[in-house]
Amino acid sequence: MELSQLETFLAVIAERSFSRAAVRLHRTQPAVSQVIRKLEEELGEPLFERASRDGTLTAAGEVLREYADRLLNLRNEAASALEEVRSLERGRLALAANEYTCLYLLPVLDEFRRRHPQISILVQRSLASRIPDEVLRRTAELGIVSFQPEDDQLGAIAVYADDLVFVVPPKHALAREKKVRIRDLGAENFIAHNVASPRRKLVEESFAKHKTPLNIGVELPSLEAIKRFVANGNGVALVPALSVQTEIARGELVGVSVPELDCSRRLWLVYRKHGSLSYAALAFMRVVRALAEDRGQPFLYDEKKAVASKQRSR
Repeated sequence: MELSQLETFLAVIAERSFSRAAVRLHRTQPAVSQVIRKLEEELGEPLFERASRDGTLTAAGEVLREYADRLLNLRNEAASALEEVRSLERGRLALAANEYTCLYLLPVLDEFRRRHPQISILVQRSLASRIPDEVLRRTAELGIVSFQPEDDQLGAIAVYADDLVFVVPPKHALAREKKVRIRDLGAENFIAHNVASPRRKLVEESFAKHKTPLNIGVELPSLEAIKRFVANGNGVALVPALSVQTEIARGELVGVSVPELDCSRRLWLVYRKHGSLSYAALAFMRVVRALAEDRGQPFLYDEKKAVASKQRSR
């Protein structure tokens, strides 16, 4: 049983005539009669009273009419829903980020919601190392990470340039300094994240190069906890600049330059190379590009350098 057969069946009912239904459907009367006959053969029941010339339905025909109406209405609803998805009047976008990269998403989502308020958004928090796999498994359509995935099935676009910043509480002796050297930090009590990362390794190597101890007295599970602990006067920290913009602006923390520490990095938007992205995901990527064009650094939309960076890493 096909939807086109049901359309013909309902046309005969509406017109109360095979000939008028044929005109309505731009077909011949024999063609309409053949469709109805084939439908009756498939169902094993007559649908119209043959003695009647006004398209009177049998009991089986009455039952089928109800379901035919439902099915064609569902088809029309589905077509309308798909058109709404295409026009971004409805839809859903799932993103994956960690505590740090989620901070980049906030201004992007703010602009995206202004443009497409009907799209629902889910940002699921994940460990950075798991985000590429979640994108590949389609748990999330897009991911934001602080490293470029090596998997050839993933595409990556550089979207943000961030630096590591040395922060101290306002009353700390170094808060009055504009810049310090690594060797001036050997006696400081550092508060660090308890998850090892490539950036932490770079910091350790820099301290070792300058023959200066890196004293990590406390390790905490989140950037938020680190910031609060330092602001309360419990030590100092090296954290992503993106994560402390608000606290520095409020005077809760003071950023001090350490020129010898070059730990800049980029955030990457990752997506599946193969297969099509949803209309919502494509719209999100357009917003990412527009934000980079409008605001400039540190916001980026760099596909060429994403490829070049990967080639250099091989």
